[in-house]
Amino acid sequence: MKKIFIIILIIATGYQAFAQHRKIKIITPYGKMILELSDETPAYRDNFIKLVKKHFYDGLLFHRVIKSFMIQGGDPNSRNAKPGELLGNGDVGYTIPAAFKADLFHQKGALAAAREGDDVNPAKASSGCQFYIVQGKKYTSEQLDQIEAGTGHHFTAEQKKIYETIGGTPFLDGSYTVFGQLIKGMDVLDKIASVPTDENDRPKRDVPMKIRMVHKFLFF
Repeated sequence: MKKIFIIILIIATGYQAFAQHRKIKIITPYGKMILELSDETPAYRDNFIKLVKKHFYDGLLFHRVIKSFMIQGGDPNSRNAKPGELLGNGDVGYTIPAAFKADLFHQKGALAAAREGDDVNPAKASSGCQFYIVQGKKYTSEQLDQIEAGTGHHFTAEQKKIYETIGGTPFLDGSYTVFGQLIKGMDVLDKIASVPTDENDRPKRDVPMKIRMVHKFLFF
């Protein structure tokens, strides 16, 4: 009996370690956000973890903030940017192929990859470093029907319910790759999304970040 207990404990501990390996913590002046990276988009998960472990994001800014839409960061040019400097064009020299998954969608708190527009990027490949977190807003059933008609993308009944009750940016589904979800710190997201910005949507007061892997063991 003791041996069985030990085996179960080892398996459970291994599962917890794996689960925690997929969680990241974004530290900002407004508080901390915990996000979980999806295993359905392994290229995005592994790339993000690689950059986090290199401390790539430390000192970078949330350089583009639009209330009721999203907060965007990860431009390497933002680390030493002068006040008011236009940001958003920095990268790491590579892109990641689009990976649209039916159950990864732009609900509030979704972690997604930024990219260049369709005119120069018809394959919808994602930036290797820039990302955004969805704040969004709530939509009515009629508005969702209009988005479906306009984009050709169809929502499941569960997705419609979430967009109607929690909110998000449904018009981005099928066009930008979602690869994670905010699981703690929605209030921090809302605080950052509400900061004053200039005409280029850059916060008037810098919002720097630091990102770390979450290694703490949690029992489910």
